Amino acid sequence: MASVLLLWLAVCLSGTWAVDKGNFKTCDQSAFCKRQRALKPGESPYRALLETMELTNTRLTLQLINDNNKVRLLLELYRLQGNITRVKINELKPLKPRYEVPDVLIREPPTEPLSLLSQDENGVVLSLGAESQRVIVSARPFRLDIMEGRDVLMSLNSRGLLAFEHLRMRKDTQADPEGEKKEEADPANQAETAKEEEEKVEDGMWEESFKSHADSKPSGPSAVSLDFSLPGVEHVYGIPEHADTLRLKTTDNGDPYRLYNLDVFQYELYNPMALYGAVPVMLAHNAQRTTGIFWLNAAETWVDISSNTAGKTVFGKMLDYVQGSSETPQTDVRWISESGIIDVFIMLGPTPKDIFSQYASLTGTQSFPPLSALAYHQCRWNYNDQKDVQEVDAGFDEHDIPYDFIWLDIEHTDGKRYFTWDPHKFASPKEMLQGLVEKKRKMVAIVDPHIKVDSNYKIHNEIRSKGFYIKNKDGGDYEGWCWPGSAGYPDFTRADMRAWWASMFAYDQYEGSMENLYTWNDMNEPSVFNGPEVTMHKDAMHGAWEHRDVHNLYGFYVQMATAEGLIQRSGGVERPFVLTRAFFAGSQRYGAVWTGDNAAEWDHLKISIPMCLSLGLVGISFCGADVGGFFKSPSTELLVRWYQTGAYQPFFRAHAHLDTPRREPWLFGPENTALIREAVRQRYTLLPYWYQQFYQAHQTGEPIMRDLLVHPVTEEGARGVTAYLPGKDEVRGGSYSSFSTYCVSNMTIPVFQRGGSIIPRKLRVRRSSTCMEHDPYTLYVALNPQRTAEGELYIDDGHTFNYEKKEFILRKLSFTKNILSSFSTRSWIERIIILGASKPSKVTLKTAGGQESQVEFEFDASMSVLTLRKPGMNAGVDWSVTLQ
Repeated sequence: MASVLLLWLAVCLSGTWAVDKGNFKTCDQSAFCKRQRALKPGESPYRALLETMELTNTRLTLQLINDNNKVRLLLELYRLQGNITRVKINELKPLKPRYEVPDVLIREPPTEPLSLLSQDENGVVLSLGAESQRVIVSARPFRLDIMEGRDVLMSLNSRGLLAFEHLRMRKDTQADPEGEKKEEADPANQAETAKEEEEKVEDGMWEESFKSHADSKPSGPSAVSLDFSLPGVEHVYGIPEHADTLRLKTTDNGDPYRLYNLDVFQYELYNPMALYGAVPVMLAHNAQRTTGIFWLNAAETWVDISSNTAGKTVFGKMLDYVQGSSETPQTDVRWISESGIIDVFIMLGPTPKDIFSQYASLTGTQSFPPLSALAYHQCRWNYNDQKDVQEVDAGFDEHDIPYDFIWLDIEHTDGKRYFTWDPHKFASPKEMLQGLVEKKRKMVAIVDPHIKVDSNYKIHNEIRSKGFYIKNKDGGDYEGWCWPGSAGYPDFTRADMRAWWASMFAYDQYEGSMENLYTWNDMNEPSVFNGPEVTMHKDAMHGAWEHRDVHNLYGFYVQMATAEGLIQRSGGVERPFVLTRAFFAGSQRYGAVWTGDNAAEWDHLKISIPMCLSLGLVGISFCGADVGGFFKSPSTELLVRWYQTGAYQPFFRAHAHLDTPRREPWLFGPENTALIREAVRQRYTLLPYWYQQFYQAHQTGEPIMRDLLVHPVTEEGARGVTAYLPGKDEVRGGSYSSFSTYCVSNMTIPVFQRGGSIIPRKLRVRRSSTCMEHDPYTLYVALNPQRTAEGELYIDDGHTFNYEKKEFILRKLSFTKNILSSFSTRSWIERIIILGASKPSKVTLKTAGGQESQVEFEFDASMSVLTLRKPGMNAGVDWSVTLQ
């Protein structure tokens, strides 16, 4: 075993940095995917037994039968509040319970009444309420269509690819005599057993191997699959995490997109390989409507996408139009999961904003982080010791670069024992943390979920004594190899295990910790260096469930328990900050994610943009990429461009591999130091905007990367970029055309503000965000063609949950007035900048008490920019500004 770990480490720390695709399965190497993908469209064996239909006020139930093997399924259909339809399919009488995902939904979704519109021998029609929406259930073959008026919005099983591998006894297994007698008494069971005997046993159904690893598959084949057709749709998005374009590609000529949380060593770009996280949510969009599919299944999942317009050029589509082609664009999607049930939420929009709200109503919104977490983070594997931390901290002050968090990777621990400190390198952690407190700065330390097997290690002993470790298929504690060597893996699917884990973050348990120490959960896919695909064996056991059933939930639960621990240690007062590498649907409720082990390459810089945008579309807005690239060493140009990009992504952290040269911002010469300083300072000026965006995301589920349109420079040596602006005169910062080219220097990237918006900034940048708490605001007002603008200014204490008690200021801003009331603040408005303005003869400020005063202003006619200087009003009182 030791030789396996040493070999893995040798590969990790060598100069050969590239993913070994042979370590990870293709669909052909994944037995259930290969089996399901071999099914042909149009040959569905399933029909609906209409005589079994039951309709209550909250749901419809209906049995489906597979005419090939006579196995029956139970269909449940719900109309949910907010224009959502839920479809569940399970075995009618499974041999044993099948796994249904818990804890991801924030509550049992509230239902609305279903009503029967019509029924005959061919099917039934149900009303979904508003705007003539209805569901048509066709009997032979089974098919479900959701319609609005005469338009089909979505069809299920229209291609006949529904598949549900029922649980069964293995033929060569010694049967239970009592069970045999029971089956003999039931003719239906006898018929089913006879049919089963005729079914072909294929390779990989009852056992499977990959490289040197064996999967015993004690439950046999259990895959589920369902196809969805989306008429009128050419563009689909979502299902992160993949290092690919924002718009998903068709998969007809390659592998499906894979959702299976994996520790992928320097991942490859522009392919559908699985990465660290999995969010089984897809959005479909056209000019008329946006819809969404949420496939609630935590097992390994593959997603196939095909389109009848795939491969057609723009010219080809124009030719179809000129020739009067009647073919309607359509995208077909097929979901395939290894186990569990079919539990799918169909979100019917109709607008993108509606989709965000609908999904948030199911899985929750982005957590509201402390304001400091939105500032700049400095990280490296690893800062060597307390002296190193102190010197890096001082370096930022010396070079006048603000930062809020410094991070410690795995080397800070005592022999990779988490919740500990190296007794020689970090002998006085509280002294180190206190030094940061005095500068109003913070620290993040890594706490991974693999626990060193060591009888002298308190954490290990407690987990083992409480029986909290995941078990292997033989009932012993599962052990694998990770950074500490031999490691156990706590079973975070257990609520009692999560509660115990949370308690370990208490100040009297986590020795050396203080209130300014936060947490990073890495390697939580989980990563097992000597496991199949560098992860856990699927036949490991979480109580009654196999790991294959829960795999994609593991990282979700680790972050959940950690975030709860940080909340509990403060008595429920302080908001936590937890970064996770692995994630699932609902992970947005617990903190931030990042795009994993990227490389110092231009294409990796470029791909970080669609990767974070894709995550934002499915609720996880707090996303960033390792600035500079984790592997390899960036050129100075690439490093500068990455800082300029990262400054406009929600999570802003520089990070680097142990084997790379140091890259603190001041190590690349005075000119580059100045460029990086300016990028970081720009981030700090926009912290009020970022904070307000996070508050809105926390309230509504809407993505954070909006209002500002940023075009980072992602090509080496570029002196210009081409940007597409979304609407005439709706963006300030450049003239309008569909595509415009903008010159860039090494100091600049194009940043546009949406016309009609008001964005708050703080222009007095200090060494940390907390130092800027009471500094004044500057409002940037970008007028639209109607010469109006709206925005918000959100202010609270920046770190507690007191906002839940309404202790905050939320100012609704308009171009001329501010009408909402709230309690006062020590912050003031020191400047207002209006973009696209005309020169006024005078500017008048009117406060809530009716007092009027003249405001000094400057007007730049060449840029149509009006600057109002020192209006001097408190940010928390009513006021209006009038231009005359």
